[in-house]
Amino acid sequence: MHEFWNSLQHFIDPEKLLKEGGFYVVMFVIFAETGLFFGFFLPGDYLLFLAGMFVATGKLDVNIYVLVIGLIISAISGNFTGYWFGRKTGPVLYQRKDSFFFKKRYLKAAEEYYNKQGAFALIMGRFVPIVRTFAPIFAGVVKLDFKKFALYNITGGFLWITSLTLLGYFLGKRFEKEINDYLFYIITGFIIITTLPLIFAFVKKKVVNVNKEHTTNNES
Repeated sequence: MHEFWNSLQHFIDPEKLLKEGGFYVVMFVIFAETGLFFGFFLPGDYLLFLAGMFVATGKLDVNIYVLVIGLIISAISGNFTGYWFGRKTGPVLYQRKDSFFFKKRYLKAAEEYYNKQGAFALIMGRFVPIVRTFAPIFAGVVKLDFKKFALYNITGGFLWITSLTLLGYFLGKRFEKEINDYLFYIITGFIIITTLPLIFAFVKKKVVNVNKEHTTNNES
């Protein structure tokens, strides 16, 4: 357990990231994870939590209001960047011919889904790793109405940033002396919680595919 904790710290080292990089590095990480396609691996959720906790315990020298407002701006502007990128690259996909890996009907199906479920994908998707990176890009690809996108973007960004950052802040204030003893469990818990939706979606897709194959075999 101790070796795993040391390895995890070496890989992420959130305290070093927050102390040495500070407020502006956290802002960049949040911007990149929510707007740049290569930012899907960045540790958004628990970095927000730790940023709030470090402000509460004095390890990050920034006012909590400045932190929250700055992160909200980063999250919202990141999604706008992803949406713009999607709109610019979308026409290329619509003109592309069908291939083994690409089917235009999938793009049409995604467009219908975003028109019906765009709010859920862009607001609640903020709390799911990878989804929060690609959802705004794909919303741009299918040209989701900009006013709708802006509303979902602002709402989702506000809820995501305030909930996780303020949770870390108030827990840090309440349990300032004990919080360092449980830091490992907090980070591990966030990794597990944020990974569960992806595992659930993968398993659900596998089950659906198996059921379809079973039905097809029975009909034949």
